[in-house]
Amino acid sequence: MVDELRLILEIGKGGRRTVAGATDWPGLDRWGKSEHAAIETLGAYVPRYRAVAERTGMAGDFARQAGRVTIVERVPGSTSTDYWGIAHVPSILEGDPISDADLDRMLRLLAACWAQFDETARTVSAELRPGPRGGGWTRDEIVRHVHANEPEQFTRKVEVRTPKDVVLDEGGRAVHRQQTLDAIRAYHADGRKARTWPLPFLVRRMAHHVMDHAWELEDRSISPAA
Repeated sequence: MVDELRLILEIGKGGRRTVAGATDWPGLDRWGKSEHAAIETLGAYVPRYRAVAERTGMAGDFARQAGRVTIVERVPGSTSTDYWGIAHVPSILEGDPISDADLDRMLRLLAACWAQFDETARTVSAELRPGPRGGGWTRDEIVRHVHANEPEQFTRKVEVRTPKDVVLDEGGRAVHRQQTLDAIRAYHADGRKARTWPLPFLVRRMAHHVMDHAWELEDRSISPAA
């Protein structure tokens, strides 16, 4: 591993938003209204992502990289990049072949993001402060969204089509997650993409969705997380 935080910048088609993604640390994606703002926002979340790295025993690697940022690729985004502030276009770098060890590392971090979300959901208040525009989902509504959205939007790309009632059950969700990890490894072994997405981009998008809502829960909790 290089001792720098390697970032992919995806610039929205209209230039209204830029997404910065830490290519070696799935889940650490943030957006801003400019490249500088996106990088600055991502930097503000580095201390919060450390808990994910600690779950995998990679806190030391993460700390060494976090102090030095380098941009490895700029990706022309889409109108969806501008609207949602989420990466929608895979980078060239993410399409490069990766080793079994690199894939395993990515999947360990994805699993850590799942665990971090689950822990956060258990410790925040059931009712949440209003969002930036007022209103917003309750804790349980966010949890349901995160779990139900995964097979609908992401895992079906590797033919893991878990029914909603199964993925909303804790036991069923554990099976779903293991099937997802196994499917990604099988696709990697066969040299297959997740439809049009390279596997690293699929992992990044899944991890981002999980952590984005984990941080939302923390920020909107009425009582501090235990």
